[in-house]
Amino acid sequence: MAQYTRLEVAQTMKDTGLVPLFFNSDIELSKNVLKACYDGGARLLEFTARGDFAHEVFGALIKYAIKELPGMIMGVGSVTDAAQASLYMALGANFIVTPVLREDIAIACNRRKVLWSPGCGSLTEIARAEELGCEIVKLFPGDIYGPQFVKGIKGPQPWTSMMPTGGVSPTEENLKGWFDAGVTCVGMGSQLISKTIISNRDFKTLEATVRTVLDLIKTIKK
Repeated sequence: MAQYTRLEVAQTMKDTGLVPLFFNSDIELSKNVLKACYDGGARLLEFTARGDFAHEVFGALIKYAIKELPGMIMGVGSVTDAAQASLYMALGANFIVTPVLREDIAIACNRRKVLWSPGCGSLTEIARAEELGCEIVKLFPGDIYGPQFVKGIKGPQPWTSMMPTGGVSPTEENLKGWFDAGVTCVGMGSQLISKTIISNRDFKTLEATVRTVLDLIKTIKK
């Protein structure tokens, strides 16, 4: 069962502005990545469940977070159907992120009052997601649409909250473009948690990078 309500999760996304994305089948390595993000100031992590036995890794990670990392909100991404969403919510997922808009996932998550964020690529999809109760829409793939798309959506729908994923990098120029356009938060995967960091087990660099990104976001949003 989720430890945080969907409103608490949405508020944390808005307050911090960053959702790191990560998957690895190695549980101990994943714990180190999670702790580095936490020590750097992140309070959310989207576990992108794309590998075999990913639910077993997530189960170990969320138990670790509950015990050792107070305030860390764990969610799951790359969820493709309601059955998968239900599995991860049973394991304690606090939010569910999907690559596409699926009403069966919306129903499963709403039934448990768990935040869900579907990948949308048009004003029609975004409007439908909000009709289904979505708090924060995932803009995916973000690099295809860009900040100008966000500005275009915010014109007729200033109430829409968006989280671009893909095409977000830890530079001031990139982050400023997105947040000036009006995004609520950004999702960042390999640009933040790079292959080099993983292969070198360089968790101190990851911690420092997360801290720098959060500081940049805070400065840009002032």
